[in-house]
Amino acid sequence: MIGLVKDTISDTEMQRVAEWLCTSPRVTKGPLTVKFEKSWSEWQGCKYSVFVNSGSSANFLMVLALLQTSRLKNKTVIVPAVSWITTVSPLIQLGLDPILCDCDSDDLGLDVDDFEKLCQEHSPSAVILVHVLGHANKMKRIKEICERYDVLMLEDCCEAHGAMVDNEKVGNFGLMSTFSFYFGHHMSTIEGGMICTPDKELYNLLVSLRSHGWVRDMEPDVKNDILQRYQVDDFQSAYFFVHPGMNVRSTDLNAFIGLMQLEKLDRTVESRYRNYLLYYELLSDVCHVQNSTSAIVSSLALGLLTPHRNIIAEELIKNQVECRPLICGSLQRHPFWYENYSLRSMPNADRVHKHGLYIPCHQEMTEGDIQYVAGIIRNSILEATDGR
Repeated sequence: MIGLVKDTISDTEMQRVAEWLCTSPRVTKGPLTVKFEKSWSEWQGCKYSVFVNSGSSANFLMVLALLQTSRLKNKTVIVPAVSWITTVSPLIQLGLDPILCDCDSDDLGLDVDDFEKLCQEHSPSAVILVHVLGHANKMKRIKEICERYDVLMLEDCCEAHGAMVDNEKVGNFGLMSTFSFYFGHHMSTIEGGMICTPDKELYNLLVSLRSHGWVRDMEPDVKNDILQRYQVDDFQSAYFFVHPGMNVRSTDLNAFIGLMQLEKLDRTVESRYRNYLLYYELLSDVCHVQNSTSAIVSSLALGLLTPHRNIIAEELIKNQVECRPLICGSLQRHPFWYENYSLRSMPNADRVHKHGLYIPCHQEMTEGDIQYVAGIIRNSILEATDGR
């Protein structure tokens, strides 16, 4: 069986976890969480990072923080039609008005022409980008459009750890970005996610919202200003709440794993990129392989578009190769959307919904594995088209 994903936590790492647990450490959020956040910031090249219990929680907290700072000029936010449901659901849950944007025909990120049209028609406050399966969006044009129409940019990088545009990692272009450390992603903390931002105000708000809304985890200067403003003494400050928060913290156990995973993340990204390039060489002449101008494609999985999707999927499964529809396809083709929101013409997203497929491209695949999988796909397409 060639699995769609491969656990990134090795037996050796699990043994190190067991040995660490035997020392009776503080397991809940503590100093290792802070260390992991700083190490992630160094690797990512960002100023602030906030570790939470999932990528979905990261997306929710990102949107909640944006609302709390009153930076939105209205309730309208543009989101990709081709994305994961928890990119969009926080907007719905928090009372904002999401509008779906069609995807680019190649990289499957935002279609820049459709995005600009939506900016002209709706004057949105913000846009959330998704770097689909590790391919960066067309960042230069999107950034220009955001500046022209005064749109805040957020990035969902949950599938794109280490993907690069020119010399910059995705996740460093917008006001905030999110990452997922779920099983099967480029690295795993069992469950976990990260929010990154260059903004001091947002960082201190995020760490407060993550932990009930208290001031305890804020930077000392910010915390002291708040305590002085409200004339709160040191004893009372331990349970002093300035925001309506929640508990979406992760733990030092997850952070311990994350620190080990971070040591090998560069090698993992390199392997996934190398696998992507080989797949592209073997398959791009028989079907549409997702492609982009990314300097590094940090491939979560290989995205394909073909009218022969179901035939290929049947053959792959028969030959012990896992595959899936290309994430959610078009979100407007799911009941949560079409039963509550109007539909719009998005031909590229519809094509992904009907013809999209993704296949294994994880870091432990060998050249032989890739040739085997590609051979099944090539043969399936050639048979379906009578060898034409």
